[in-house]
Amino acid sequence: MEEVSQGTTTPLLPNSNHPRRWYHHFTNPLRLKTALSSELSGSVGDLGTYIPIVLALTLVSHLDLSTTLIFTALYNISTGLLFSIPMPVQPMKSIASVALSDSLTLPQIATGGICTAVTLLFLGSTGLMSVLYRYIPLPVVRGVQLSQGLNFAFSAVKYIRYDQDFAANKSGGPRSWLGLDGLILAISCLCFLVLSTGSGELGSSTPHPTHLEETVSSSDRFRRRRLKLLSAIPAALIVFLVGLFLCFVRDPSIVKDLKFGPSKFHVLTITWDDWKTGFIKAAIPQIPLSILNSVIAVCKLSGDMFPDREASVAKVSVSVGIMNLVGCWFGAMPVCHGAGGLAGQYRFGARSGASVVFLGLGKLVLGLVFGNSFVRILGEFPIGILGVLLLFAGIELAMASRDMNSKEESFVMLVCGAVSMTGSSAALGFGCGIVLFLLLKLREIDCSKFVIWNSSLQSTKDSLDI
Repeated sequence: MEEVSQGTTTPLLPNSNHPRRWYHHFTNPLRLKTALSSELSGSVGDLGTYIPIVLALTLVSHLDLSTTLIFTALYNISTGLLFSIPMPVQPMKSIASVALSDSLTLPQIATGGICTAVTLLFLGSTGLMSVLYRYIPLPVVRGVQLSQGLNFAFSAVKYIRYDQDFAANKSGGPRSWLGLDGLILAISCLCFLVLSTGSGELGSSTPHPTHLEETVSSSDRFRRRRLKLLSAIPAALIVFLVGLFLCFVRDPSIVKDLKFGPSKFHVLTITWDDWKTGFIKAAIPQIPLSILNSVIAVCKLSGDMFPDREASVAKVSVSVGIMNLVGCWFGAMPVCHGAGGLAGQYRFGARSGASVVFLGLGKLVLGLVFGNSFVRILGEFPIGILGVLLLFAGIELAMASRDMNSKEESFVMLVCGAVSMTGSSAALGFGCGIVLFLLLKLREIDCSKFVIWNSSLQSTKDSLDI
């Protein structure tokens, strides 16, 4: 494809609408379009789900934290460069939930991740995932996103209101108002994030300057400058660093327990019983959730947030497959690309792949420098602050369903979301949503065409009898 301008010929990439787009693609693969502070703030937007699950698996299932940090760091850096959007790397939540409730061993957790990875790799490489993405109704996808977002929000409220015991996978008594992990701290962080980030749209609340600057009142100019200044604050990063600082204040002995250097990599020994248990207990409930939330929902969400950079379902599916086929053999936590993580990172300012690259570099440093001893720091992190970060991520994901304009679409979405939440299964809600959508379409079928076709057939039959 070529574009001729003033006697010159400039080669273009397919679907390119600018003569220099190919140059910017290769010189700026991360598509960095916002301030560095916004990308840094957005990079910690999904830690509200990452830290609790990693901490729980480390304490209960003896997950190697150093290995998980290093591998997820490499995943973050790779996906940031590959997708050019803040594509998250999150734990496979269904596998983590089963591992904690049924006390699965590390090889069994790994086999669950490997079996899920093989399935997604097959669907992505054969094109079947693209077929599913093309024909699944949007209201059903929105229902899954709504249920996942509200589940995150409900969990976040529990984190804020009640003490948490991740090792026992249960909530404790009401959280005290005072203290270094009290309600006042969590509410203060919540208010700070609302004041600095607003609704989450960078600059959306700031009126655009007109060419007649004299017509703009001084109060409008002051408001514009104030909102611009607030949106430039890396709010989520500041909140996370405050929580990290409070870890050492809450327990100064952490410093003595830190040991430098990563743990040694080793390939897991997996038995046939591990394969059977991991597939039945971990992979079977995880596969539908990964297909719906980690591939289809996250691609739909990426199209909403980045219309010019919508992620390919085939690429996302293959990415999840390759990540886990590599890392799970070494005992790394099974991971996926979650819609909740993308919503959280976008909510706090991430607009390019740079945010997840920064997050990956941070994880890599922590994994190489502190290794498994970093679990002592995570164990003292204020859970109320994690709840605040998770709350914003959940609400942002749930708000993706606001584009359901007709009553029919909203009906399908709400039923799908309700079933997904009450049944604790995205697959069950998805199935109910599909059936409901088909029933509504069947109800609207124009039967007059069938009557005309039947009458014509009868006339032809009568003429043949004559």
